Amino acid sequence: MTVRTEARPDGHTRWARGLTEVFAPWVIVIVLSVAVAWAATRAWLPTMAWGLLIALTSSVLPMGVIVWGARTGRWDGHHVRDRGGRLVPFVALIVLSGLGLTLLVLWGAPWTLIALDVSMLASLLVTGAITAWWKVSMHAAVAAGAVAILAATYTPWAWTALVLVAAVCWSRVRLRDHTPAQVAVGSVAGVVVGGGAFVLVL
Repeated sequence: MTVRTEARPDGHTRWARGLTEVFAPWVIVIVLSVAVAWAATRAWLPTMAWGLLIALTSSVLPMGVIVWGARTGRWDGHHVRDRGGRLVPFVALIVLSGLGLTLLVLWGAPWTLIALDVSMLASLLVTGAITAWWKVSMHAAVAAGAVAILAATYTPWAWTALVLVAAVCWSRVRLRDHTPAQVAVGSVAGVVVGGGAFVLVL
């Protein structure tokens, strides 16, 4: 009897998997929330309070919904590779982010943080609309949007982090989760919609 064994991934594939996880959208949103909160307040307590509120409603809770769905077989993993399974995660993201935005406004958050939440909601609405008929890369959109927002918040030197965005895009294509066109459109959407909405609201 022949026993079939799964081939071990090569070095490039392992790198791609690592980049996909380290720079996953939910991770980037947490880091970005705290970074923008620091720029808005320059004080540790308000930074953690506002940053964690945004991170909770725009990253942690939505990711909880996604992980729950993956574990119960409702979609094909925590990256939701199947476009058809993305409706519920997108709705959860939009609803929870909208809740976060409402709380930011009601509790008098600094305007920069409101602009951040608006930009993330705008990105979700646009990429969600695209996903209804085509599988755009959320990894690329969130990573590129984060670079644009950091450049507007801190320094234009943040644009050099587009090198990391390119690496993330490569990882998604390498893992065959997206095509080059899908990561390219995601990147443009992140910069134009996410970054653009942030600057406009500011």
